[in-house]
Amino acid sequence: MSHVSEARNRRFQLILIKPSHYDDNGYVIRWWRAMIPSNSLAALYGIALDCADREVLGADTAIDITVIDETNTRVNIPMLLDQFRRNDNFGMVALIGVQSNQYPRALDIARPFRDASLPVAMGGFHVSGCLAMLDGSAVGLDACRKMGIAMFAGEAEGRLETVLRDAASGQLQSLYNFMNDLPSIDGAPVPFLPKRYIEHTLGLSASFDAGRGCPYQCSFCTIINVQGRKSRFRSADDVEKLVRLNWANGIHKFFITDDNFARNKEWEAIFDRLIALKEKEAIPLGLMIQVDTLCHRIENFIEKAKRAGVTRVFIGLENVNPDNLIAAKKAQNKITEYRKMLLAWKEQGIMTLAGYILGFPADTPETIRRDIAIIQEELPIDVIEFFCLTPLPGSEDHQVLWKSGVEMDADLNIYDVEHVCTAHAKMTKREWEAIYREAWLLYYTPKHMKTLLRRAIATGVPVGSLVKVLVTFATMVPLEHVHPLQSGILRLKRRSERRPELPQENPMIFWPRFVCGTLAKHVILAATIVRLVSTGFLISQSPGSRKYMDRALMPVGADDEEKLDLFTRTTGGSAAVKHVKKIARLTHPGQAI
Repeated sequence: MSHVSEARNRRFQLILIKPSHYDDNGYVIRWWRAMIPSNSLAALYGIALDCADREVLGADTAIDITVIDETNTRVNIPMLLDQFRRNDNFGMVALIGVQSNQYPRALDIARPFRDASLPVAMGGFHVSGCLAMLDGSAVGLDACRKMGIAMFAGEAEGRLETVLRDAASGQLQSLYNFMNDLPSIDGAPVPFLPKRYIEHTLGLSASFDAGRGCPYQCSFCTIINVQGRKSRFRSADDVEKLVRLNWANGIHKFFITDDNFARNKEWEAIFDRLIALKEKEAIPLGLMIQVDTLCHRIENFIEKAKRAGVTRVFIGLENVNPDNLIAAKKAQNKITEYRKMLLAWKEQGIMTLAGYILGFPADTPETIRRDIAIIQEELPIDVIEFFCLTPLPGSEDHQVLWKSGVEMDADLNIYDVEHVCTAHAKMTKREWEAIYREAWLLYYTPKHMKTLLRRAIATGVPVGSLVKVLVTFATMVPLEHVHPLQSGILRLKRRSERRPELPQENPMIFWPRFVCGTLAKHVILAATIVRLVSTGFLISQSPGSRKYMDRALMPVGADDEEKLDLFTRTTGGSAAVKHVKKIARLTHPGQAI
């Protein structure tokens, strides 16, 4: 669980903790194997390792690095306190990558360390977003000041060594604010975690950010206000270095965490380098990337993505109603381009995952049900991830509501984009929460999952990979009551890891319920796996399965605007089509449209 430097006179204990958060019953969400690796943890570990190698605390002082991702590893506070005692309490706890929903849990983790007078620092999107968009005391930040937790706003490249020196000398500052001085990441230490940590996640997949910053202005987004709108990127040399570093440890699958890799100015150089590593050196790369809905317009982008090893792509679709997209300042999303874009990925046999937000101004339970049916019939999407529109601290949406004095839920633990945190003009809180849960059941019906498997076989998407994803996305919300991205294999719970304001349950009630519930859930999971695997096998063996065609897979036609519900029934769809035609007439006069 730690990186230990060679023998020195003094040993500084650096404990890097990525907190989880609490479920609806107040228990820490932790798994035997979690869904995705933490890029924040990998980035900080790489930077800390570089600090240790450069002996930033002096030649006589070693830095021992302990890494804990609470989504898959218990934060054993008594053991960590003992580790500090054995080293004369010389060191620091760093709570990293803390999101708003993780902030209450982060404070609870910090408390016993502060009670022992140990230095604690906290960074991540909550601290950085609040300091970037609000005043210095907003949304719980005073809790850090009262506990004596140092707040770190911004990015750690080139800055972590300052914090380490201050902690080692007993002069840790209350605030390190670098939000107005975002660093270059070209040539910076690359994100990296040893294999023993990656083995606690599904699929042995590492993560890295090839770039930071996004040019768009989506009002619900925190990334643009924390990482900026100016593109900063790693060089192809940096990416090659981290790939080789991981490959030497047996890791060859990566989640590239750029919010929008298609807008990384170095995308082609990075893809070309990855293509060379894959095709010339036989490194079996498997990549997942995140892109916008206009990426198909970039020449050779999708083709090179395939050659570089991209097997899954996450697309910020967000909504199919143009009026909602405009309200969220998501004007770059054009529903008239959705089918072209999705079919371009399908042509390369790449699995498509799309984010879809519920709770935009024009949404009602009825329109959401209508739109999900349209998506099922007319868009070739494999997997949809539903989210509740959430005013996350650090976003423009939150800033507007906060400055206007609009009531928002005070419990930051539920700011996880799956709970309702503020009022909606057309839905009650109960209706909004109900339609969120219903949305998963509406999309992941046995009938539609069978259709998805048919489409996968017809377009060359690996069926086995799709089945794994479908099992997770079809079951986690109804069974575990958590978003699939927060899920994993075999939920782990401890009675003692409950929110401090809630009572510990009687062990005679807690353990039988937990064990019986776990067994029942896994029976349902097993049945779902058997059903999907057998369905996929039978479809693959049926004659003509590779020639399957439906409305979603049909090539884009000139008369789609008149035939498809996507354009005729969605809120603002007809107006969006008219606008596109008007622009086409103005830019290409005399041409048939």
